[in-house]
Amino acid sequence: MPTYEYECLKCKYIFEEFQNMTDEPLKVCPKCGGKLHRLIGAGAGIIFKGEGFYHTDYKKQGSGDAGKKKESNSKSVSKDEK
Repeated sequence: MPTYEYECLKCKYIFEEFQNMTDEPLKVCPKCGGKLHRLIGAGAGIIFKGEGFYHTDYKKQGSGDAGKKKESNSKSVSKDEK
C-alpha cells in the first residue's frame, strides 16, 4: 500500500496516510476539520538488497583464471634490461 501525504489548507497540518491506490483521497483534516490537499511526493526509491545486483556478480567462472595465466606468461621488463 502506498503512503500518501496530506496537508490541511486551514491549519497547515501535514500528515501521512497508508491507503490503497483505489481508495478515495481524504477530504477532512483529522485535527481541525478543514479541507485537505494531497501532496505530490517523490515516492520511494528502489532499493536492491542481497546478491546479484552488481555487474561483477554475473562474471563467468573462467574469466578470473584466464587473466592470471596471461600475467604469468607475459615477460616483465625491468629498467636495467632496457
